[in-house]
Amino acid sequence: MSTTQLAIRCCDLIKTYPGRPPVEAVRGINLEVPVGECFGLLGPNGAGKTSTMEILEGLLPATSGDVEILGRRWGRDDRAIRERIGVSLQETNLSDKLTVGEIVRLFRSFFSRGLTVEKAIAQVALQEKEHARFAKLSGGQKQRLAIACALVGDPEILFLDEPTTGLDPQSRRQLWEVISGFKSSGRTVILTTHYMDEAERLCDRVAIVDQGKVIALGSPRQLIAQLGSEHVLEPSWQGELPPEEELARLPSVTRVWHEDGQLALSVSEPHRALPALLDYTRQSRRELASLTTRHATLEDVFVTLTGRHLRDGTRSAL
Repeated sequence: MSTTQLAIRCCDLIKTYPGRPPVEAVRGINLEVPVGECFGLLGPNGAGKTSTMEILEGLLPATSGDVEILGRRWGRDDRAIRERIGVSLQETNLSDKLTVGEIVRLFRSFFSRGLTVEKAIAQVALQEKEHARFAKLSGGQKQRLAIACALVGDPEILFLDEPTTGLDPQSRRQLWEVISGFKSSGRTVILTTHYMDEAERLCDRVAIVDQGKVIALGSPRQLIAQLGSEHVLEPSWQGELPPEEELARLPSVTRVWHEDGQLALSVSEPHRALPALLDYTRQSRRELASLTTRHATLEDVFVTLTGRHLRDGTRSAL
């Protein structure tokens, strides 16, 4: 893939924070993101995804490695890059007394060209709040305002770090529509998220990051297909759990793993696996407490690769 077709390229990216011992937040990440793609960085707190984002955004220097943004480099083309990107951080603290219109107007003044204030506000559906003070906005409205500030320079790349964390379902879907609308114009989106449904809904490709390294890369569908099946059975029994090796021998079962103290079965053909599971339960004189079926998700991919859930990370974000 030639550089002219790439929105972002990073090669052997490393970020080490000083300490005793030093903390390696990013440990040799390589990424190429073509123009027009929505690309997701997924990983638990402390995985290194926020450090990677801040290096790409020009907010944090890399310890080593090579980074190009739209064919340009930080440290040489800073002004040119900033004119072509929009950034929305995990937390945006704005003045409580300024109105929505005043805040967007302030951010518009940072760019030599861009959208009108009215158009940026309309893109995030905040027209009715243009004269409302920041302190009076809901959490979802504040998040949409932060994205309006990132959009007002009419960027070619939009960086979004955990854009919907803490929002109610309606506010999340409103932001999804904003992000999808931006991408539909041929622009590029780079986002981090803890939410697997968000990544599956928005992203063309995702990189799963753990301990500073990319451990999987591809479209959500490709990564889920690597599990060997697209269906999951979640049975629970009265009393102790049956041996995993016995369940693994049932027809069309491709994998068995523990999930929240219960067993989960990845299956390729649910119409074969379900009767076999019921027969096994009856023959082993066990009693089912519950049985659910669902489609496999990116969360299942992460559990398969790391042995834990995405939101299980206990370290603070780097």
